Amino acid sequence: MTRAAPHVPTVLFVCVHNAGRSQMAAAFLAHKGGGRVRPLSAGSAPGPRVNPAAVAAMAERGISLEGAVPKRLTEVGVREADVVVTMGCGDVCPFFPGKTYEDWALADPAGQGLETVRGIRDEIERRVDALLARIAPA
Repeated sequence: MTRAAPHVPTVLFVCVHNAGRSQMAAAFLAHKGGGRVRPLSAGSAPGPRVNPAAVAAMAERGISLEGAVPKRLTEVGVREADVVVTMGCGDVCPFFPGKTYEDWALADPAGQGLETVRGIRDEIERRVDALLARIAPA
């Protein structure tokens, strides 16, 4: 008898530009999740590139955002997700019954220096750790 593969929860992180907060959150979840989760990220109005301060802050933790590209939020992405974490995207985020939604009130790293972005990064990491413990404990 073949056993079905266990369900791997999908988490979609959404912010406005998909250039800082959501990129860092998805990278932390991928790094710490060890394949137990599937992270996605998107933005309601994607920026042209990932914030260089976010790239530098994550590199300090040994996590590369090099090559990451901001992506547009789509209905398909929301439908794929088990958990949708919003970070300041407002009313643009579509709502579908049966999904778990969380709103993380975090400062936007756009235009901020590395020192400020480090604080945002650290708060995102704490929240990702708590989320991972709830949805896919080791």
